[in-house]
Formats: sequence, C-alpha cells, structure tokens
Amino acid sequence: DKLSKTDEELLQKYSRTYFLNENFIPMRLSKINNRYVMPDKKDLYFHGNGVKFLEDMLDDAKDAGFDIRIISAYRSFDEQTDLKGQYTQIYGSGSNAFSADQGYSEHQLGTTVDIVDMDTRTTSDSFANTEAYKWLVDNAYRYGFVLSYPENNAFYIFEPWHWRFVGVDLARDLHRADAQFYEWDQRKIDGYLIKIFD
Repeated sequence: DKLSKTDEELLQKYSRTYFLNENFIPMRLSKINNRYVMPDKKDLYFHGNGVKFLEDMLDDAKDAGFDIRIISAYRSFDEQTDLKGQYTQIYGSGSNAFSADQGYSEHQLGTTVDIVDMDTRTTSDSFANTEAYKWLVDNAYRYGFVLSYPENNAFYIFEPWHWRFVGVDLARDLHRADAQFYEWDQRKIDGYLIKIFD
C-alpha cells in the first residue's frame, strides 16, 4: 500500500540513462514558500511529501548563517523542452554538457532543486567556492539530499547547485560510503524507495 502511493520513478537514474514519460507529473506538488525562493523567482514547486525536508534544510542552513535559496525546482516536460531549446539556440551542441533533454531531467521528478546563495545568485561554478556550498556538502544528506553531478561525473559538468532528494536513509548511506547516486546499482537503490519519505 505504501509503495502504491509512492511514485516509482523517484529513485530512477535519469540523466541520459532512463526516459521519463512526457505525461509524468508527481503525485503531489506543493508550492515552495517564497521565503525559500530567490526574490526574482515565483511559484516554484517541490514534491509535496518532500517539501518539509527541503524547508528544514534551508531553515537549518539559515540558523548556521547561510542564506541559501531555491532558483529552480519542478519543471514539466514542456518547460524542459523550452529551456533546452533556449540553451541550444545560444550554445549549440555545447548545451548538452549542462542541460538535459526533455524526459531526462531530474527536475521533472519534483524532487530536485537548484540552490544558490544570496551572493552568487545564479547557477555557476563560483557557488562551489562558498561556505554555503560547503555546508550543503557536509549536511544535505541529513535531510535526504545528494549532489547529482559532482566533479568528474559521467553525465554533465560539475553542478554544485543541483541537489536531488532521495530520502534520508539513501542519502546517509551514500554519504557514509563516499559514493555518488549514479554509481550504485539500480536494484540496490530501489530497495530504498519504500522509505524515501520516512
């Protein structure tokens, strides 16, 4: 019963590995409170069962002295199509190094966010040099988040801003093993789905 109420796609490996159906929409989406969002962004959404984990992480980061904000969250298949089209017009095939094709973006899952601080304010490598990023590296797993595209990953450029919710148990075990989400066997990862929102 618990699994039947959980999107089976949430722990699949996308990013050029699996295709996410164009009709997929998370079972529950909740609007992220604007206090967690960059001032020039509005109406960003996250998976309704995971939004509390996201808010707890951002609240604790703020208590630690880091004002980090969401700059991008859930994107529909069509939104990703439009975004990829814009990047392709500007960067040509170079856009493939940092932007997923529609159906291969983790953002469509509703459990992925792009996080920046109030100094960098944009998705750039410079975020990796901030104390806020270091706080995330040391603590995000406690709230169920992992960095999808660390340095030298097989899919995209290093994206210090791109964090995916995979559940506290899986994030903790990846952290303890000093492993990346995309390095683990899918069958092993699937065992964590039943408790992703615990």
